[in-house]
Amino acid sequence: MFFSILYYLLTCLTPLCAAHHATNRTISPELFTSLSELARIVDITYCVGDAGTGIHKPFECLSHCSDLDGFELITTWNTGPFLADSTGYIAFAHNPPQRIIVAFRGTYSLANTVLDLSAYPQPYTPYHPENDTTDTGSSEACNNCTVHTGFLTSWHAARRTVLYHVSSARARYPDYEVEVVGHSLGGAVAALAGTEMALRGWRPRVTTFGEPRVGNADFCRFLDGVFGLDGSGGTGGWGFRRVTHVDDPVPLLPAAEWGFAMHGGEVFISRPGTGPGIEDVVFCEGDADVRCIAGAESESEGRSGEQGQVVLSARGGLWDLVPAKYRLWELLFAHRDYFLRLGLCVPGGDPTG
Repeated sequence: MFFSILYYLLTCLTPLCAAHHATNRTISPELFTSLSELARIVDITYCVGDAGTGIHKPFECLSHCSDLDGFELITTWNTGPFLADSTGYIAFAHNPPQRIIVAFRGTYSLANTVLDLSAYPQPYTPYHPENDTTDTGSSEACNNCTVHTGFLTSWHAARRTVLYHVSSARARYPDYEVEVVGHSLGGAVAALAGTEMALRGWRPRVTTFGEPRVGNADFCRFLDGVFGLDGSGGTGGWGFRRVTHVDDPVPLLPAAEWGFAMHGGEVFISRPGTGPGIEDVVFCEGDADVRCIAGAESESEGRSGEQGQVVLSARGGLWDLVPAKYRLWELLFAHRDYFLRLGLCVPGGDPTG
């Protein structure tokens, strides 16, 4: 046994062992399949509110509804632009894994997206069970926490509808897991909604695609604690997966100099465009792993990361003169490219992606 331990220690000084530990960042096939499905689930939100399209019971739409066997629509909501444009749907997924799906849509308009990222922060007070007699949850404090005013307003606009229907769904199917998913602005709202659901004791699993920075560093530490994001990557058991994509500027906004930060749970897609392979999707460590999207605004901007992973795809020329977080043309491309091209309610999804 002594020689076995000695052999292990010696080999861990070699590149072979280093390469073995590096591969621990690779996600599992099960997680890859789950994220791919969740991308289709959140893409369906772009059918909500479309004149003449929408989502209809039992679970029908022009987008990917037919791909999702065993789904049953519960309700949709669309608060409209005058109430911060919160839009989404809630559905049962009756086939294993059995879930209550809560999906939040992003914004349609490029102008709206830019405005979404420009509001001031405001103090954040987390849910407390003493203020609600129907649930027993956590009473953790969030000291000095602030969040983006617009994102919090969007959540408050949808909150009553979402919590009512999810609570009723849990009463009907108490063994179903709560799955919260969102893209873009919807990712920020999903983060706030999922945090409240976790504090209520509902144990949601949250997945966001292209989520902007929701709050300050204190809020991010609070969220990390709520979801057990302890800074170690590669576990696959996180209660929150924050999926980012190379060249997407939105996870870098609002800017750190405005008082905003990123939280943990990051899963990074290093391949530009759509259709990544499992080797292109990795776990990240901590709240701002420079091998992932945070590397786009770090001193390593433009360089390759671990094992050739690209933290910012090289375009050359005038492209590189624009800081990554201000490449707003990527709102039409990298920000929409999460396994498929999100954001258009047409049969089979956006044909350009």
